[in-house]
Amino acid sequence: MPDRAPYDLLLRNGTVIDGSGAPRIEADVAILGDRIAAVAPTGSIAADRAKQSIDVAGRVVAPGFIDVHTHDDRAVIDGPDMLPKISQGVTTVVVGNCGISLSPLTLDRAPPPPLNLLGDEAAYEFPSFADYRGRLDRVVPGVNVAALIGHSSLRIGTMADVGRKANGGEIDAMRRLLADSLDQGAIGFSTGLYYKPNAAADADEVAALAELLADRGGVYATHMRDEHDKVLDSLEESFSTARRAKVPVVISHHKCAGPHNWGRSRETLPVIEAASKGQPVGLDAYPYTAGSTVLDPDHVTGDIRIMVAWSKAKPEMAGRDLADIAAEWGCTEKEAAVRLHPAGAIYFQMDEADVRRILSFPLTMIGSDGLPHDSHPHPRLWGTFPRVLGHYSRDLGLFPLETAVHKMTGLSAMRFNLPDRGLVREGHAADLVVFDPAHIADAATFEAPKTPSRGLDFVLVNGRMSWRAGETEVDRAGRLLARA
Repeated sequence: MPDRAPYDLLLRNGTVIDGSGAPRIEADVAILGDRIAAVAPTGSIAADRAKQSIDVAGRVVAPGFIDVHTHDDRAVIDGPDMLPKISQGVTTVVVGNCGISLSPLTLDRAPPPPLNLLGDEAAYEFPSFADYRGRLDRVVPGVNVAALIGHSSLRIGTMADVGRKANGGEIDAMRRLLADSLDQGAIGFSTGLYYKPNAAADADEVAALAELLADRGGVYATHMRDEHDKVLDSLEESFSTARRAKVPVVISHHKCAGPHNWGRSRETLPVIEAASKGQPVGLDAYPYTAGSTVLDPDHVTGDIRIMVAWSKAKPEMAGRDLADIAAEWGCTEKEAAVRLHPAGAIYFQMDEADVRRILSFPLTMIGSDGLPHDSHPHPRLWGTFPRVLGHYSRDLGLFPLETAVHKMTGLSAMRFNLPDRGLVREGHAADLVVFDPAHIADAATFEAPKTPSRGLDFVLVNGRMSWRAGETEVDRAGRLLARA
């Protein structure tokens, strides 16, 4: 007698937004093991054909969100439930961005900024990517992990002085480390040319490394050299380097930073669009007018608000504005930044009109750029994806919900070469999120940044019911998504 329950789970009566950008449909979604087994018209699959059936009427069933820009390299190990991400519907994180990756690198001294965003020297304990992958396999994080290898990490691991361009022998050493990492499962390479450990590298050095991606299907992601006055020059450098290396490029957290650059997305976006006609180009953005990184006194200019996210010297100052601290200490903001060092900060450096213009751009993916180790983090760590779906799509009408979902699922999976993720399709991985489109919203604020979002019902990771609304425990089912 045939088995009457060939499926493990059936999501009935939902509205499926499949991640491709196509219009929503009313459908049932059946799951078997870690795969989507069927997507069928509502009512066409009997409830008794699944071991468990859930009525999701009035809810959207979408692919699990892919956070393409994270610094979760250590968080997936030390806090493997990954509650800040899975509670907002994220099922996959891309780590190793901005030239910063945990592997392949070991340290016996404090990591220089910005590598200290991932932890202290003890965090850097993986001499090879295979070692990092092995730890992930043992831990089993709550979300899937795809990993980039950071240029700053390669430089610090091979150079005595990162304040200069690498010589031929050093480039060869970095190439060996990067090639090994790619062969062990990393999906690409990132630079953080804005940051001091990476700033001395020229385009020749970057291209010599990025070219290793060409025959391996890898992607090159870059925190460009300048997102301020020289943003157009930095875009051209990024495109030129990728063309030389014959690889796809992703412009990380695209922005026009600083008040005198506000409005310049009218210039940058046409340049990106034109480049995309001749080479593979992507970009990501987060839905806020503030960014967050290390607190660098050299970048304290007095023309924007700066909030302290953490400070080793003065931990009690986390969550306070730099201007208020300086006034209390009777010094300049730059002097206060020096006294707080090493520290991290939230910089209110973008214009809302630019943020909306960039989010609306067809090539833009969504990435949180959250910093999980900050004691007072930017709210994007907990709220990015519901903020796009609720505030920008539903409330402001910036783009349809189908477009919003596409920007955080299908588009991201395509750009980062994750072939069986990002779509609600038969045979694809059963990474799914179920949410209420009328009520999904971010709740994290700059004052209370660790507040969970609202309007999500539950999240499936690789077919397992990993998280439900209101829960703080995660049934972990994530895995490393190695290079295809």
